[in-house]
Parts: sequence; structure tokens; C-alpha cells
Amino acid sequence: MCELLAMSANVPTDICFSFSGLMERGGRTGPHKDGFGITFYEGKGCRNFKDSQPSCDSAIATLIKDYPIKSKTVISHIRQANRGGICLENTHPFTRELWGQSWTFAHNGQLTGYKQALPIKFHIPIGTTDSERAFCWILDQIFEKYGKTKPRNMKSVFKFIAKLCAQLKALGVYNMMLTDGVYLLAYCTNHLHWITRKAPFGKATLIDAEMTVDFQKETTDNDVVTVISTKPLTQDETWQKMEEGDAILFKFGERLS
Repeated sequence: MCELLAMSANVPTDICFSFSGLMERGGRTGPHKDGFGITFYEGKGCRNFKDSQPSCDSAIATLIKDYPIKSKTVISHIRQANRGGICLENTHPFTRELWGQSWTFAHNGQLTGYKQALPIKFHIPIGTTDSERAFCWILDQIFEKYGKTKPRNMKSVFKFIAKLCAQLKALGVYNMMLTDGVYLLAYCTNHLHWITRKAPFGKATLIDAEMTVDFQKETTDNDVVTVISTKPLTQDETWQKMEEGDAILFKFGERLS
């Protein structure tokens, strides 16, 4: 299986601390050595970084760890390949355009019978993973329901996506994160955890690396930052465990549903 990491914040925030823990799991403290990727949103644009090498040894991952890119919405993934070869086109997250926005998707799990169950018309996969096909199928379903014009009520769109996720869950293990850069949806089959950090802030220590951060020194009292991860990244904080079938929507750090 793979591991997921995402962040939703109300102010531009770097993810260096959390990513430092995740990258160690990509081949050093964990078996997820078949590539990594991360997408940062900045306004209407996004920065995408990928490598088919283990994140623990990747110079690109080291850049991400050391370079404090500020963003309100981030999705990252470390891969343990089960569907599709180890190559750049099969490396998550996957990003596609819809309604003039970049949508980003990452998946942890394995689906069966997906080629027959997930017919696609408009959004054709580039790689050969079940994950990218699921993403393309979701985008097709959204497009067929809403058409070319972006709806005013995006919360309703993500409620529709959550229903699609329930269908995908029937095909196997399906832990997922999906964002349009503003809203961030997390869907759980078996392993997803989240934590919202807000005032009063405290200290946190990573499980997978010798690193401690005092968030009080790095934030203001108005900051709200939510981190979602396959497994908790810190050893001295209380993470919320998502249950099977949970779909949680976040916007700029706050939980909406």
C-alpha cells in the first residue's frame, strides 16, 4: 500500500515538518519506495514535484523538505506499487483541469475489476494505475452531471464526489484525497488520520525523524492548519482516526462536514 499526506490551511503555510516525516517512510522507515509526489496550490496555479525514486533518497524530496514553499492546500503521496510499473506517469498525485481549475488526486489502496466498472469517455489516463483511472472516472462523472459550467455551490459537488467514492470503495481498498485548490475531500476505507492545529499552539515531535517544532513560534493566533495523513506523523499529539466510509470535507483548515 501507499501513504497519503495533505494539508488545508487558512494562511499560506509550509509543510516541511510533516513532509520530513513522510519522506522517511518512503524507503527508510517504511516500504513505500516506488516514488513520491507532491502538489502545492498557489492562487490559480500549482507546483507539481514527482520522482520515481524512493523519497528517502530523492534529491527532489530533499528540496521539498528544506525549501519552505507556502501554500493553503497541499497533497502528497509515497508509493508502494501494486498496479502499474514504477515510472513517472504512474506516480501520484495526478492533476487534471476541470472548469479552468487544476484538480489533484491521490489514492492509497488497490481496486479490482476497475476497467470494467469504471468506463471513461473524456478524461483518459496517461499511466496504467487503477488510481489514475478512478480519478478520470470521477472527473467524467462530474462533467456528465454538471456540464461545462462550474456550479456556484461547490459543497454540493463534493457531496456528489463522496457518493462516487462509496461506489469506488466497493471495488477494494480506497483511501483518497481530492482537491480543487480550495476544498479538500478525504475519503477513508481503512487508514486515514487528521489533526487541526490552532491557538493555543504547542510543540510536536515526528515519529520517523528526530525533529521537533514549536508551532507557537511559527504561527499567529489566527492560523488554522489541518494535516491529514495515512498514519499519525507525530508522537505527542492527538490525531483523529477516520472510520470506514467517512468522507470529510475541509476548506482552508476548517472542517465543513
